[in-house]
This record gives sequence, C-alpha cells and structure tokens, in this order.
Amino acid sequence: MAGPLLRSLWSSTRNTLSSSSSKPYLRPSALARTFSAATAATDATLQRSSLLDPARLRNVAVIAHVDHGKTTLMDRLLRQCGADIPHERAMDSISLERERGITIASKVTSVFWKENELNMVDTPGHADFGGEVERVVGMVEGAVLVVDAGEGPLAQTKFVLAKALKYGLRPILLLNKVDRPAVSEEMCDEVESLVFDLFANLGATEEQLDFPVLYASAKEGWASATFTKEPPADSRNMSQLLDAIIRHVPPPSANVEAPFQMLVSMMEKDFYLGRILTGRVSSGCVRVGDRVHGLRNKDSGVEKIEEGKVVKLMKKKGTNMVLIDSAGAGDIISMAGLASPSIGHTVTSVEVMTALPTVELDPPTISMTFGVNDSPLAGRDGSHLTGGKIGDRLSAEAETNLAINVLPGLSESFEVQGRGELQLGILIENMRREGFELSVSPPKVMYKTENGQRLEPIEEVTIEVNEDHVGLVMEALSHRRAEVLDMGPVPGNDGRTRLSLTCPSRGLVGYRSVFSSATRGTGFMHRAFLTYEKFRGPLGNVRKGVLVSMGYGTITSYALMSLEPRGTLFVTPGMETYDGMIVGEHSRETDLDVNPVRNKELTNIRSAGKDENVKLSPPRLMTLEEAIGYVASDELIEVTPKSIRLRKKYLDVNKRKTMSKRQKE
Repeated sequence: MAGPLLRSLWSSTRNTLSSSSSKPYLRPSALARTFSAATAATDATLQRSSLLDPARLRNVAVIAHVDHGKTTLMDRLLRQCGADIPHERAMDSISLERERGITIASKVTSVFWKENELNMVDTPGHADFGGEVERVVGMVEGAVLVVDAGEGPLAQTKFVLAKALKYGLRPILLLNKVDRPAVSEEMCDEVESLVFDLFANLGATEEQLDFPVLYASAKEGWASATFTKEPPADSRNMSQLLDAIIRHVPPPSANVEAPFQMLVSMMEKDFYLGRILTGRVSSGCVRVGDRVHGLRNKDSGVEKIEEGKVVKLMKKKGTNMVLIDSAGAGDIISMAGLASPSIGHTVTSVEVMTALPTVELDPPTISMTFGVNDSPLAGRDGSHLTGGKIGDRLSAEAETNLAINVLPGLSESFEVQGRGELQLGILIENMRREGFELSVSPPKVMYKTENGQRLEPIEEVTIEVNEDHVGLVMEALSHRRAEVLDMGPVPGNDGRTRLSLTCPSRGLVGYRSVFSSATRGTGFMHRAFLTYEKFRGPLGNVRKGVLVSMGYGTITSYALMSLEPRGTLFVTPGMETYDGMIVGEHSRETDLDVNPVRNKELTNIRSAGKDENVKLSPPRLMTLEEAIGYVASDELIEVTPKSIRLRKKYLDVNKRKTMSKRQKE
C-alpha cells in the first residue's frame, strides 16, 4: 500500500513540475522541497495505519565494533529508503563525533520500506559508551551485527553482542568490507564460524543461533545474500538487507487496547519545549493533549513524579524530526510536556500506577574527581568557575547519561564515576568548550571486596601490530600485569601479529599513547570490560619523574635551553607558568624542581651566543586524553577553554615534601 502510494505521489508531482517548468531539470533543493511536500500525506497515512497495525513495524539496532562500518551503513540504508542525507555520517550529529570519527550517543530514526516502517537505532561501538547500548536495546526486537570480514569479531564485537543477546534480540550477521582485495569467500566462512562460536559462548538460544548472513560493502552501498565482490548493476543497493530485516526481525508484541505506557530510554532538552523524552510505546495509544504522569520504581514502591499533558508528539523520519498527532504500541516516539521524568522512568496514562522495569547497567569501573580550578592562572579563560556551576553541569550530565554517577566530595569537588578514560574525557572536553574551568584528578580504578578478597576490573584487549613491535608491546604490558591468552598471525596479512590478552583496567590507563609511540602509529588496540578478578598486584615502573616549575611568570627560551637535556619538555617559550606546574618529563625516575622563567643576565660585555640563535626541540604538547593517562596520583590536570596544564596537587614545594614523607611512613 505504502509503496504504490508513495510512487504515485512522487510520479504525479514530478510530471506536474516537469510540465510547468521551462528548464529541462529541477535544482536539487527544489526537488527536496517538492518530495517533502509529496511525502507528507504519505507519512500521515502510514502513521495512522501503524497505530492500528503494529505488525508492519520493525524495531532494529545496528551494533558493531569500532570502525567496522556501522555509521556508513546507516547512511546507505537511509538513502536507500529515500531520506535526504546532507553529508556523510549523517547520524553522527554531535560535533565531537564528527571530529573524532566515532559514535558517542545512540540515535533513533525511522524509514519506510515496502509498506513497513523500520525504526533504526544507531549505537556506539566503543566499550566506554556501553551505557548507550544498554539503555536502547530494550526498545528493539532485532539487531544487525556488522563485522569486518577482514578482521573478524574483536573485543568490542563481543561486548555489544552480549548486550543484544541478553535482551533476546534476533540478530542478522552482516560481513562488511568484502570488496577488499584480501577478503575471500574462505575468509568470510572462517569469520562466520568465529561469530557462530561467539554466539554459542555467550549463551545464544537456538533461534538466535539461526541467524542469516549477508555480505556487504557499506562504502559502495550494496548488500548481498551471497558472497560476491562485484554484484550486478541492478543489485548494487541495500534492498536485500532491508528485506532480511523485514523477514527475520519479528514485529513488536503490542497491545493497542491497553492503557498507554512508555519507558524513557533517551532524553534531550529543548529551549522551547523543555524535556523531550524518547522511548518505545509498550502498550496502548497516546495522542497530543492526553493527560499522563511519570512514575519511577523505588525500594518503597512506585513513586509518582509529575502529572501533565502531552504538548507535542514527534518522530524522527530520516534526518528530520516531524510532528505527529498520535502513536501506538510498538512505535518509538518522542514527547514533550513533562519536566521531571528522566531516563529509566515510565510515562503512562494517569489511571495506571505500575512502572515498567528499568534497564540494568554494568557498574562503572573508574572514577575521577572534578573540582574548582585553584591555580594562580585561574579565571583567565573560563566563564563558569564555581563549584556550584560545576555541580549543576555534572548533575545534568548524569540525568541524560546513566553510565555516569556523580557523588559530592570535599570542598566543592565531585567524584564522577564512569566506564573509561574516553567517556570521561569526552565529558571534560564538552565542559571546557562550554566555558568551564576545573581541576581534574587522575583516574582511579573502582575495586570490589567479596569474601574478604580484593577484586579489580579486568579488560579484554585485542592488539594487532607488526612483527617488529611485538617485543616492545609484550614488555610494556608485562609491567602492567597483562596475561596473554592467544597470539598468532593475522589472516591474509603477512608480517602482522594479533594478540589477545587480559589486563587490569589500572594497567591500561595511559597506555594508548605509549602504544602508539611504540608501534609508530601502525598498531591497533581494542579493549572492553570483561569481569572482576582477584587483584593482580602492584604495577611495574610505567612512568618517569617530572620537571616541576618553581618560578612564576613567562617561560623563556634561555631557561628551556638549559632544561632540554634534563628530559622532554611540555611547554614552549612565551607560555605562562607558576610554582608547582609540570613543564616536562624528567629523564630519571625522580621529580626535579626547575626554573623555566630564568632570564639571561644583562652585562656590558657582548656575549658570543645570542638569544635568537637558541634552537629548541619541538615540545610534547599534551592532549586531554594523553594528560588523563599521564598524571600520577599526586598530580592534577588544569582544564580551561584555552589550555590543558599539568600540575602538582600541592603547589608549594615544602608541602609536597612533607606529604611525600607521610606517605612513605
């Protein structure tokens, strides 16, 4: 019904425009506007019918390991279904996502295909953002598992797949990048066997093990039910994958006659509408103007949060958010009208006092302390400086990101608990772009105690390096208490070795930059939380001492010239410094106090060496992620909108010595 109606509307609109236009073609912008107007009636018709027939709905998530082509695949699926994609990686709408090339937050959109409406959920592939996967898998019945045909399943493939299987999703395996020269049919068969073994090890049911397999090149925009590298011209599209979704993914089990209930899975804030709550309608129907209230589960029972009226109902169609009048069970929608409910709460009709069960999240594994910036250079760059402002911002983040916990600390500080360095680094980067100044402690691993035994988080790590670098990597990881599980050549890639190992989370803090240097940028490392195990003992020597400033003012070339032989510098001439600021890494294991603001003595005797002849090596300028992994327990990161500085926790040198003696005692 929808297909012929859409085609007839498009055909009639195109013919009308062609007859009324004197030009042989229409501009793309005019075509887009005309197509939007022509499909408006179709969207309304489909929305009304989906309210009555949930059997035409399909809710599916796209899950994958990082860089296996998931976001590119979403682009091709949207284009295949007629959506207007303004640029590549259209689902990555956050600025940091586009800058870093990773998916940070889950997003949902809907497309129409052969009289069916598909609600597609794009999820992150990085384990640090696992909370984004956990909170949305409850909205869908199926999942497209994207696996690189050349690399096979990796650590984070296992992580996201485990979440999907836990909630009973019906998976579809899509082997991507099969058009690469090194990929063969035999290699795809081997990867398929590895994925099947992974399913079995994760406890998949017989239905889940009976998954269809498709082959694709998301970059080229095609998918095939049989292995091929060059499909026929009329098959170079995503139609076979879309057909497989409709056949294999079951429609949502929905009771339209029951009272309205919806579990909130996503939340965002709008300047005009307030909170916009997104989730799947579990039962019943909702219309604009209906009276609803928010509920939450507590130990004492179900608590009513707020009662109000549905002001707006919205649905993401392609890349645009459109208004709708009503929605039925099984559909994924957004609504506005309530100011208090958050993620994990239930929005329901006022006569219902039963809250839906919430999603269980994995516990956080690391924590960092966010506090007020109290350095001598504080207040120069930022506009949000107080502990109250920092606390309000962190509380707002905890509302929209369930994987982050915020606990109050001492003297206007806050303990922020999360999944990993990258997740907390993204939060800090967002805050500094919003004008915050703050001091941040180094990451601390969150331990557990069971039966009197100390347990620590262990991560599963997959590493791929050139054979020449295996020794350096193994030596560095041995100091970090890693244990090798498997080691062997990479299939189809001579001269490369793949390592599978387990390592404590504390041992991997700051190792990524060391790994990049050791492998000269040619290595790949992927990690994902595995389990809690017995404490593996203290780490080896993983960092040298630092050069600590004992002067205040502007750094000079003359001073740095004499400091350069002492180690690696983190600063350049002209930068500001103060007592206790870290200006470099010492070449030895101990810290060294230095004076980077020293000037050349002025005399009436001409010097043979002039200042303009001073040549310094390029400094090592720390990025935020490098700084998070570098600082030691007695150090802090000073974060401002314009600068990232490293400093000692105690700026006074005498106090540092006193505290060091106390710790040794």
